[in-house]
Amino acid sequence: MITIRLRQQIRAYQERTGERLTYAELARRTGLARATVETLASRTSYNTTLATVDKLCQALGCGIADLLDYSPDEAS
Repeated sequence: MITIRLRQQIRAYQERTGERLTYAELARRTGLARATVETLASRTSYNTTLATVDKLCQALGCGIADLLDYSPDEAS
């Protein structure tokens, strides 16, 4: 399973820069809809596009591995 760690990266950005970054501001910087940013932050397993991941990484100054986390699904 791949999970999106958007809230953690927003916090890391704020700690690194000292700048408070809201979902609305992140949406403005990335060109994404605010609803999309909020969904990505609240639903960690949301299915998104690579273009969206690219925009978030650019805006947050992070790498893909910082934003996405992979853990194998457990066999049932």
